[in-house]
Amino acid sequence: MTALSSENCAVQYELHQTNQPLDANCLLFLIILGKILLNIVTLAMRRKNTHENFMGCFCISLALVDLLLLVNISIISYYRDFVLLGIRFTKYHICLFTQIISFTYGFLHYPVFLIACIDYCLHFSKTTTLSFKCQRLLYFFIVIITWVSVLAYVLGDPSIDQSLKTQNGFSFQCPFYTSSQSYWLAFAMVLVLLAAFITSWSEVMTLVQAIRITSYMNETILYFPFSSHSSYNVNSKKVLLSKLIVCFLGTWLPFVLLQVIILLLKVQIPGYMDLNIPWLYLVNSFLIATIYWLNCHKLNLRDVVLPVDPFVNWKCCFIPLIIHNFEQIEKPISIITC
Repeated sequence: MTALSSENCAVQYELHQTNQPLDANCLLFLIILGKILLNIVTLAMRRKNTHENFMGCFCISLALVDLLLLVNISIISYYRDFVLLGIRFTKYHICLFTQIISFTYGFLHYPVFLIACIDYCLHFSKTTTLSFKCQRLLYFFIVIITWVSVLAYVLGDPSIDQSLKTQNGFSFQCPFYTSSQSYWLAFAMVLVLLAAFITSWSEVMTLVQAIRITSYMNETILYFPFSSHSSYNVNSKKVLLSKLIVCFLGTWLPFVLLQVIILLLKVQIPGYMDLNIPWLYLVNSFLIATIYWLNCHKLNLRDVVLPVDPFVNWKCCFIPLIIHNFEQIEKPISIITC
């Protein structure tokens, strides 16, 4: 892209920056740093071995890209004006690199969602017989191909190239791309959740009213009475739907409400912040719940090895267990750890 080597744009950008009362680069540094800290906390809270699927591998790669962006911003801010491999880097490139990252992140929502969906569908259909090492290697290559493909599209799109040159060459500000993909994806998820909640309103209210808190094996858990005629059979989509909603909202309700507020207020979030690990984990749990519901006839919860969710223990949410240590509890019961 010609914008990458445009010294004229760099000079114009520096002149504009001297007239700004607020150091936007410092603010950008703090925002990216905050996002990285959020990445670290989220990754530290997740369950182990969640990198054994595509979404887990992609989240780790996203954290690395965020860290790389922060390092680049820090180096350019510190040296201000230097030459590396024949390319002159100035503060202008902080804006340019962040804009490219914003465009790249903005176009990744749909591909990541689609690939993760295919991954879970193949898992349930059991069409893949690859070993553990081969699966990890395959996920690694898919993640790399996804990043390279979207980045190549962003760098090769003439309209994006023109937008970068126009904004950076003649604007006092450094506007960032806001993704429509994340908006429509969040809108679809909220709409599906609302429809599912309305459909199973009575069952959800019954489960919520029956939920109690206790301790089991040194872990605080939620439990609700499990009807004796249900046994281990979860083939009824209506019965399963209410449990999926209770389990999902029990973990992600604050984030779902946040998405509703963002949609109602039409908040414009820059692309480099819009794609983040908590958002991807929310999408991941939504995908797993959807795949469970669509394949409820294949679920035998005593034997099936379910996909690992970083925050929701779906299997413990549905398996009825007879535990004789609980006092004054209707038996059998089903444990919820989400």
